[in-house]
Amino acid sequence: MTTGTEEPTLTIDELAARAGMTVRTVRFYGTKGLLPPPVIGPRRVGHYGREHLARLALIEELQQQGMTLAAIERYLQQLPPDLDAHDLAIHRAVVASWAPEAVETVPRGELERRAGRALGDDDVERLVAMGVVEATEDGYRVDRGLLRLGVGLLDVPLSHEAILAARNVLVEHSRAAAHELSRLFRGEVSERAAQDVKSLSAYMQPLVVQALLTTFQRSLREDLREWLGGMPGSEDGGSA
Repeated sequence: MTTGTEEPTLTIDELAARAGMTVRTVRFYGTKGLLPPPVIGPRRVGHYGREHLARLALIEELQQQGMTLAAIERYLQQLPPDLDAHDLAIHRAVVASWAPEAVETVPRGELERRAGRALGDDDVERLVAMGVVEATEDGYRVDRGLLRLGVGLLDVPLSHEAILAARNVLVEHSRAAAHELSRLFRGEVSERAAQDVKSLSAYMQPLVVQALLTTFQRSLREDLREWLGGMPGSEDGGSA
């Protein structure tokens, strides 16, 4: 079921099924304030949207990182209250990046469950081409941290070639940034004990990822605003 803006409105049963959770768990998160209340529709039926599904995915990711319920509450309370599903997915990607690479081989049904949606053959082929999924004789090798990102790209209105080109740009520049940051940090910790270096690395990784993400978002937003502002018909550069 969708609204006029193509936003899905799910019942609590549908939301739980999409999130791979029980209805009881979804209700529990609601009572704890971790999940915003649903929109009440006709016949007093509550409906949930993409933001609810994305928030449940973020909660699941935080749990998999070993965070307690109290810590998850504090984390979510620090987030802006008006985050949409896209913003929440970005936060989930950042959280997933804290963990070491976790590649597993799963059957098609489990792949779809983890993706949070049905996947057609074309969808799977695109995920394979993006390097998110690898088809094997036993199923599909998938990096849990990359899967949600790849699934999100399936709905981006860009050609497959453009997505792959963007991926190559991001990989190239991310590696360059990682190399320079690593060189900088090595100079700061070269005289420290190995355990101190390991602790510092674990502490710095999520901070560095968040800093890179924030910088990228701001730069991209500025470039898009400048580009759109110069397009015919725009508020800044139109002919009105």
